[in-house]
Amino acid sequence: MSANWTDVVVVARHDTTPRIAVFDLARTDGGELGEYEPGAHIDVTVEEGGKAGRLDLIRQYSLCGPPDLRKQYRIAVLNDPASRGGSRAMHAVAEGDTLRISAPRNRFGLSSARRHLLLAGGIGITPLLSMAQALDAAGGDYQLHYCVRSREDAAFAEDLERHPRVTFHYDDQPAPQRLDMERDAGPPDADTALYVCGPGGFMDHVLGRAAELGWPSSALHKERFSAPANAGEPEQGADGAFTVRLSSTGVEYTVAADENVLDVLLANGFDAPYSCGQGICGECIVRVRAGDPDHRDDVLTDEERAEGMFTPCSSRSRTPLLELEL
Repeated sequence: MSANWTDVVVVARHDTTPRIAVFDLARTDGGELGEYEPGAHIDVTVEEGGKAGRLDLIRQYSLCGPPDLRKQYRIAVLNDPASRGGSRAMHAVAEGDTLRISAPRNRFGLSSARRHLLLAGGIGITPLLSMAQALDAAGGDYQLHYCVRSREDAAFAEDLERHPRVTFHYDDQPAPQRLDMERDAGPPDADTALYVCGPGGFMDHVLGRAAELGWPSSALHKERFSAPANAGEPEQGADGAFTVRLSSTGVEYTVAADENVLDVLLANGFDAPYSCGQGICGECIVRVRAGDPDHRDDVLTDEERAEGMFTPCSSRSRTPLLELEL
């Protein structure tokens, strides 16, 4: 969990669709907010039931305003009945309420590619919108494909419908206008990076079809709002119990089959950083010094895993002992 929080006030709130509310946030002391790169997100604390300011719920929301606007942050929140409670609490927040937010973090930034292909599903438009705004400002080459159930469900539709680089795909319209990866993404191009954000099923479809079309994993950039359905599943024959050692002190803790490393560290008074607790945000990443990690996150790249990166909130160990650089 972030140790540094900033008090902000909701200076404006409006509904961009019947289920998506947009919140503009400014510091309560009138100061400037920190810079961020497109694709970044913040932690937001909100009390369950809608009152703001307590740490009852901590949720992550992508920043979807222009990155160069220093006085305000903008987030958009889908009221999802299947959520863990954060979206319902946020939808009870009104203009004038105060919240606490973390500094922006980003593991979903724009790459150095010459061209960018942005694929958004539903509320997944939020980080990609900030990317599109930054690319517009810089004169970058990109195309944004926005997939939603219907025109009514499209957040920021009025701002995007006439944009020459944006294509909408509606589920309730004839099949030919729906997203077709072979047509809309095509084969890989060494100068093009693909970015995807949205519901799990949408992301799995996009990433699966991209792989079938030959796109290398290094060209695919993703951000999930929840862990994929198969995340955290043990390998066949693994019982899950192991020992974790801290390299700085040599202290060892047992991680039972029904526990994770992060919870064990916190229970023993270790001040470990964390945020989502699902292996999708990257806040808790540490380095493995010894042992063979059983990666169950959906945030690390193959290269980062090869370098010893590890997410203690979701991943485990294939070996009896796992030593972490802590």
